[in-house]
Amino acid sequence: MSKHGKKYKAARAKVDAGRKYSMADACALLPSTSVAKFDETVDIAIRLGVDPKHADQMVRGAVVLPHGTGKKTRIVVIAKGDKAKEALEAGADHVGAEDIVDKIQKENWTDFDTLVATPDMMGLVGRLGRVLGPKGLMPNPKVGTVTADVKRAVSELKAGRVEYRVEKAGVVHSRIGKVSFGGAKLNENAIALIEDIQRRKPQTSKGTYLRSISVSTSMGPGLAIDTGAFISATATS
Repeated sequence: MSKHGKKYKAARAKVDAGRKYSMADACALLPSTSVAKFDETVDIAIRLGVDPKHADQMVRGAVVLPHGTGKKTRIVVIAKGDKAKEALEAGADHVGAEDIVDKIQKENWTDFDTLVATPDMMGLVGRLGRVLGPKGLMPNPKVGTVTADVKRAVSELKAGRVEYRVEKAGVVHSRIGKVSFGGAKLNENAIALIEDIQRRKPQTSKGTYLRSISVSTSMGPGLAIDTGAFISATATS
């Protein structure tokens, strides 16, 4: 069984394990719990009161974080004509049609973070399900990656849009920035994500929707969040 090093133990000592922090207080504390020499990613885990086995309780969406994610997003766009031109002007890393589909099919190429496609190209893109599906890279209209407005989609992705999807255990995992962002920006990013998830609460979800929330740096200890403020905001909205 592996043991934690001195840096992790020192970081863990700064966290009150019996406390549920406000999001603002947790984000302010996070930078001091970073144990790596590099700029660690800050992650959030949100356990929801849903059963993803039922299609009507699937929670999935995308939101543009106010301060981005701190990660450079590699975007591929499958489009033709003016839409392809718009994608390039918006900053897409690779744009094409049959050539991109062939590269993915024949070379198993998935060296990108997001694939955007125009609706008229989905007949071609449908061939890529076996390659892209298991990696979560298939474009989907529910998260805005199948769209005629490729300029907007690429611009938002470059600005820091994150896609999320509830997992089998009912948990949503996402990044909300980097340690170097500081507490205030991390707090604003976290709240933007949580509010978007709240707006997508399934009507069939019963009981408490936001069961628990925790935040952590990629290699540091987790901090439990008091969900009360978010639940109250939902109840009064």
